[in-house]
Amino acid sequence: MAISLLKKTLGLAWLAAVSLSAQALELNVGYQKSAINLVSLKAQGTLEKQLAPLGVTVKWYEFQAGPPILEAMNAGSVSIGMTGDSPPVFAQAAGANIVYIGQEPSKPESSAILVPAGSAIKKLADLKGRRVAFTKGSSAHYLTVAALKKAGLQYSDITPVYLTPSEARAAFERGSVDAWSIWDPYYAAATRAGGVRVLSSGKGLSANNTFYLAARDFAQANPKVIAIVFKALTDNNKQLRGDVQQVAKTLSGYTGLEAETYAAMLSRHPDYSVSYVNAKTIQQQQQVADTFHALGLIPKAIKVQDSVWKP
Repeated sequence: MAISLLKKTLGLAWLAAVSLSAQALELNVGYQKSAINLVSLKAQGTLEKQLAPLGVTVKWYEFQAGPPILEAMNAGSVSIGMTGDSPPVFAQAAGANIVYIGQEPSKPESSAILVPAGSAIKKLADLKGRRVAFTKGSSAHYLTVAALKKAGLQYSDITPVYLTPSEARAAFERGSVDAWSIWDPYYAAATRAGGVRVLSSGKGLSANNTFYLAARDFAQANPKVIAIVFKALTDNNKQLRGDVQQVAKTLSGYTGLEAETYAAMLSRHPDYSVSYVNAKTIQQQQQVADTFHALGLIPKAIKVQDSVWKP
């Protein structure tokens, strides 16, 4: 679907060599370990090969989570990147000049709220009065908010502890926090390490949508570059949907994470195809934005549609 839309929008001419400008263009990609499709393209040098004829060089920058990717994008040092649902909401509310350029299928089971195996916390309502770790402005932030709402609790009923994934895991393991809200592959790695229990996955709480975003000026000036990136991601998804164990082993070789961690991640979310952002997802994303605004966690109400790129 994504490829046919691209062809209709841009025409078959985008497949041919084009002149972007007399000046060489740099595509700076912000990614994180959860960005399996981007990680795979990076390891294979796919974008470098496909964009070189256009005079485009590709540089890669790894981040632990989505919020710093969008901060770098707004600062002009990242051209495109992939994040979960919450980072774009916080960025848009802060006035960042970024746009949604695409989405992957939702993956509610790819994030979870974890507690120690022997914890007295047995249900979501037991989070009242507890210290819960997550990355501020991340998809785990919204998962936590949604979980509290389902349990009939207020955000003020917990003590949020804002930490990066690596900091949160360390705090969780030494008992400095009572629960940890996190996404894959950190979620998969933690459960594989043992000593944890899944209090709740994101199923029934959050769609946990994944988005590809770009600096607005970059997207408007370089739609053909984005089209090539989309096609590369969609083509690569066919490889990622192969034998899970073999794909996991290959990904492990790219990043150093255990193959079993990737196998767990792929089993929860096997589809990494990319399409333009649709109306249903915009509506889900608007709910995320409205929820954060109602809690006073973003400074103003926003309209998500205003930041959706139309090629």
